[in-house]
Order: sequence, then structure tokens, then C-alpha cells
Amino acid sequence: MADLSTRIGRLRLKNPVIAAAGEHLMDAAGIRSAILAGAGAVVGKSTNESDAAKDQLTRAEYVALGPDWQPVLWGPDAPRATILTRSGLSPLGFDAWLAQCVAMAEFAAAHDCLYVPSLILAAPEPAVQMARAVQAAGLRVLEFNIGTPYASQAAKGAVATELSPERVAALTARMVQALEIPVWVKITGQSERVPDLAAAAFGAGAESVVMAGRALGMLPDLDTMQPVLGTSCGIGGWWNLPLTCHWLAATRAALGPDPALIGINGATNGQDVARMLLAGASAVGLSSEVMLRGWPVITEAVAALDAYCTARNLTVAALIGRAADTRKRFADMPVLAEHWRQFIPAPLPAAETE
Repeated sequence: MADLSTRIGRLRLKNPVIAAAGEHLMDAAGIRSAILAGAGAVVGKSTNESDAAKDQLTRAEYVALGPDWQPVLWGPDAPRATILTRSGLSPLGFDAWLAQCVAMAEFAAAHDCLYVPSLILAAPEPAVQMARAVQAAGLRVLEFNIGTPYASQAAKGAVATELSPERVAALTARMVQALEIPVWVKITGQSERVPDLAAAAFGAGAESVVMAGRALGMLPDLDTMQPVLGTSCGIGGWWNLPLTCHWLAATRAALGPDPALIGINGATNGQDVARMLLAGASAVGLSSEVMLRGWPVITEAVAALDAYCTARNLTVAALIGRAADTRKRFADMPVLAEHWRQFIPAPLPAAETE
């Protein structure tokens, strides 16, 4: 087996495959399943202090869409799918949520896996108080999610989508200064300033930035002429992989190779994990694909990544950023004269004579 280990700031992961937060990681049985499937880390479903955010779960809905935008069956045999969701947060009260985190962290440690509790921003001061309780309970790390796609559609004050680097810096600094454990900051992909958001988080003391969260999208249904699932929703899928890889590479170019990036949104298998590593990620989160197809996605991703590294006699550490560091500008590419003509359709017959 290849050396799949990787580092996220102060912390080591046995492999870079992270089971990222989702409804399938709400309950202890799901979290244990992700750990047993071989993930290097598991991020439990987020919580915060907002009752409106908890109520959102009672209104949650999910659909997997095929290439023709029609619903497909949920399960391991689904085709490549786009996932459209109205998601929600953990229904547990904070004390129960924290107790579950402690139990899951102990179970994870017994399997050389890191359990990561996640807080999603509603208001800064309650988030800091909850984070202090997380640290006091003995948890080793905190994910601070300030990049949910839902803020504009959720009840006021339920969750946040932070788009300002100044705001990201202030929120991160407040959290980092309150804690001694590492803070991973999850940012939005709904911005042209993703590297700036990442730079702000790292500048304020984050040990990792998770990028880039799902976008907000709306799909009209042709039969009902209404939005699918009734509203704008969080949307993600395999097609987002190149977008995430771009943001990873752009952030690495701006900040250098040292800051630890975690890629999320678009990876569906071990080959995609390798692609995000090559783009600059130190670890990669899988969420929607696991929720859609089940826990073997994690096991198979680790195995496929191992096969890729073994075939090339490379470690995971040796993959990180290799593609990003060879990325060129358009102006640096070779001249190909009229090569472009090979990629346009032939004219209609009448167009050549009229």
C-alpha cells in the first residue's frame, strides 16, 4: 500500500479522503459507518444555536437529477447525478450534539480516524461559546462553516454565507483567538474572490480552508412550470470538479504551497480525489456521492487512490499541487495558428453559396 498519509496543519490523517458533512452523518450509526469505511477524517453534521436552522431540517428535501435534469433513483445504481437539496442542521440540542461528538471522536480514534465537529455560523458570539465547549470536551479540531449556500433562502439568522474577505478575517480571528485547537474554515464558492476569502481566513489564523462550498441554483420543472423542490436550493455534482480544482490552484498560486487546503464539491471517487490533490488540496471531502450511493464510495475511493499512487510509486504528499504548479496562462501557450477551425461545425450547404 502506498503512503496515503497527509497533514492538515498540526494534524495527520491516515489518508486524504474525508467524509464531509451531510445528513448521512447526522446520527451516530452513519458516523460510525463512515469511520469503518476507511475515511481519514469524518465531519459530523453541523449545528448552531438557531431554532430556525433546526426547523429547516423538518422542511428538507433532496433530489438526484440525471443528465436530462429528470429525477433518478437514489441508490448505488444511480447514474452520474446532480444533487439538488433543501438541507437542514442537526436536530439535537447542543449538549446532546456535543456528547455525540465526544463519543464519535473516541470511536474514530480507535480506527486511526479524525472526527471533526462542525459549527455553522448564525451569530458570532454564540458560535464562539459553542466552540469553547467543543474544546473543553476534548475535541481536537473544529470546522467553522461560514460558507453555506442557503443563507439568502433560509430564515433570517439561521445560517450565513460570508462573501467579504474582511468579514471572513474578523470571524476567523474571533474564533481562533478563543481556541487553542485548530480551526478549519469552510468558505463559499459563490464568489469570484475565493482565493481572497481563503487568504483572509489563513491570515487570521485558520489552519485549513475548506473550499469551495456548493452554489445556490434553481431548476424550473417543465411539467409544473415551478421550481424543482419549490425554491432555489444548494446544488452540486461531478461537473463541479474543474471549478473546485481551479479555486484550489488559484489559491495555491496566491498563497504558496504551505497553507493546507481541503477540496470539496465535485469529487465522486478516488480518481477525483487524486485530481483535487494535484490541484493543490491536502485532503478532499466526499459528501453527496456518499449520501447518494452509500458507504462503499469511501472504501472504493481510498482503494482507487492507493492504486493510482502505487502504480506511479508516489505518496499522497508528492501529488499535492503538481498540476497547479505547472498551470500556465493563455499567453504562455504555443501558437497553433488556425487550429481552432477544427472545432466548429461545417456550414450548411446554402450558407456557402448565398
